[in-house]
Formats: sequence, C-alpha cells, structure tokens
Amino acid sequence: MGESISDTLHERDKSQEAKFKMDQELRFKAESRRNKLLGIWAAERMGMTSEETDEFAKEVVIADLEGPGVGAVIGRILKEFEKRNVEMTENAIAGKLESLYLVAEKQIAAEFPGALGPDHEKVGG
Repeated sequence: MGESISDTLHERDKSQEAKFKMDQELRFKAESRRNKLLGIWAAERMGMTSEETDEFAKEVVIADLEGPGVGAVIGRILKEFEKRNVEMTENAIAGKLESLYLVAEKQIAAEFPGALGPDHEKVGG
C-alpha cells in the first residue's frame, strides 16, 4: 500500500528539521572558526609568539561562548589591544570580524562538503 499524506508530511517535516539542525551546526562551526581567525589576526598585530597566538585565539572563541553576541568577542580583543598599547578601534575589529566570517564559511564548507552524505536528497528541491 502507498504512503498516506500524513506519512509524507511527517517525513518532509523530519527532513526539514534535519536540514535546520545541520545549518545551525555549520553556522556555529563557522562562527567559532571566524572567532579563532580573528584571534589570530589580532595576535599578529600585537606581535604575540605562536604559543601566545594559539592561547589568545582559544580565549577569543571562549569569549563568544561566555557572552551574548559578538560584543564579547570584540570587547575581549579590544581589551588586549589596550593592554598592549596597540592602536585599534572597535569598528576596525568589527569590520575584520565580518570579513572573516566569509573566510570561515568557505573553510567550513570545504571541510564538510556533503554533510548529509550522498544517500540524502536536498530538502526543497
């Protein structure tokens, strides 16, 4: 016997939910990567060693998890610039943050090109 309309709608809903979850996970990964790249960018401007750079990049990623929005990330970086007497504006950091999101998105997309695998169809077409 064929599927009922209810079964078809249920399967479509499950598929859309799975796509939403995957999109959210990829966005989270891209934002985390963006924050790491921003930490590295800032560390280079402050002349940090490679060990300091690695640690600072981790701190920037953690700052995003501890505070709401990108304000915590920008604030953490601005605080470090001020502490080291390096001239930098909040707007410059925000601009770099925005441009690095595109870089991070491309990197994540390259790392996870077929997140659902070849046996799944795209939702919506």
